[in-house]
Amino acid sequence: MASFNKVILVGNLTRDPELRVTGTGLSICKIGLAVNRSYTSKDGESKDETTYVDVDAFGKQAEILGKYMQKGRPLMVEGRLKLDQWESNDGQKRSKLGVVLESFQFLGGRDDNAPRSTNASESNTQATSNDTQEESFDGDVPF
Repeated sequence: MASFNKVILVGNLTRDPELRVTGTGLSICKIGLAVNRSYTSKDGESKDETTYVDVDAFGKQAEILGKYMQKGRPLMVEGRLKLDQWESNDGQKRSKLGVVLESFQFLGGRDDNAPRSTNASESNTQATSNDTQEESFDGDVPF
């Protein structure tokens, strides 16, 4: 059976990026993205709907997002959906659908020092010898 897992979102950051570095030196950045949709209901009333999405970035891309982004800034994200499942402290099974970032593009005003876009292949070619684990990382890091 064929499958395809790709998502493209444009929205604004809901909070400042949370950048961390693992013990092995891998950078991880968590961001929240608010994606808006405007539509007209059956009765002709204009409505707005906001969807909040958690996005995880790794490696060089995580470092760039952590350095140049902040709450409220617009961003285009391209990635894949990932289902996280866990058991809460009270024994309830929980799950959350999020996005693992593959590439992004800054939107809005440009800071002269900020790069305009990046993707996984660009970040791998920019990786230094200290970033070699970035290439083999499969996106499954417990937090």
